[in-house]
Amino acid sequence: MGWSTANDSASREALDTAYRLGVNLFDTADVYGHGHSERLLGGLLREVPRSSVVVSSKVGYFSGTAAHGYHPSHMRRQLETSLENLGTDHLDIYHFHHPDFGPGDRYLDAAVAQMRAFQSEGLVRCVGLRGPHRLASERTTLAPEQREDKHQRFLRLFDAVRPDFLAVRHNALTPEPGSGQRDIFAFAAEHGTSVLLNKPLSQGLLTGKYVPGDPPRFAPGDHRLRKRWFSPAMLELIHAELEPLRAHFGPGNADLARAALGACLRFGDNTAVLAGFTSAQQVRENVAAVDRPLTPDELALVLKVGHSLQLRLEAAGEVFVDEKKST
Repeated sequence: MGWSTANDSASREALDTAYRLGVNLFDTADVYGHGHSERLLGGLLREVPRSSVVVSSKVGYFSGTAAHGYHPSHMRRQLETSLENLGTDHLDIYHFHHPDFGPGDRYLDAAVAQMRAFQSEGLVRCVGLRGPHRLASERTTLAPEQREDKHQRFLRLFDAVRPDFLAVRHNALTPEPGSGQRDIFAFAAEHGTSVLLNKPLSQGLLTGKYVPGDPPRFAPGDHRLRKRWFSPAMLELIHAELEPLRAHFGPGNADLARAALGACLRFGDNTAVLAGFTSAQQVRENVAAVDRPLTPDELALVLKVGHSLQLRLEAAGEVFVDEKKST
């Protein structure tokens, strides 16, 4: 669960830059770098007023000896470690990082009760839950006839958890809801739930930063090594399909980032867009997109290109959705 291209000093400079530019929501997780991400963010939190930022972290994925990532005692230990890493006495949002609560949802009720206990103790203010996405880890582990309908499962988990926030993977490549399926953003608004939208740049692929003739080289431990859309063939396809956006918005990575972020910033006031970064320059480019919203015609163009690219990727035997698997 790491990024081999990240550099600690550059990451810290980027965090400081984000804060100076008005960014006030920072999202991390206990498994991002196995605590390293939380510790980096903790460096910022020790130098700014705690009340000036919203801090979000997660629990559920782990490499250890507990019976399950949602065993209540394990959740307690993980929260204590996250608070120590971050140098804070509370989290504003604490997410259930994945929807696997064990066979027959064995740990669901106890995990929810533990979250409520955290809230009553003032350790956690709001609870988050992952929203449904087109692929889940069970796609690679269960036969089709054994897979539960992910939308029905999400509704059951939503009723059990009653989250304040939903973490939703969404970007210009995300298809519209299928027949009979509700838009997750409208669903959240109807239930008074806020949304943290992640993967708006598809881990940089929608910014055109990866050149087909010079594919990225990731060091061991980088989670992108297992994702085939970083291969030369997929990068060539993506590069070609993004050409209409270059022609309209400009050829630079920042130009395409503005287009991709603009497609996500169109959602309601209950939605925040989480854009990743590894440098202060990327932060500046991302934040600049807020002040240059897309026109209706530009939004239509971005969605058209994204839909075409998504179909091409599927036709090539690839499904362009990030998967996170429990270890």
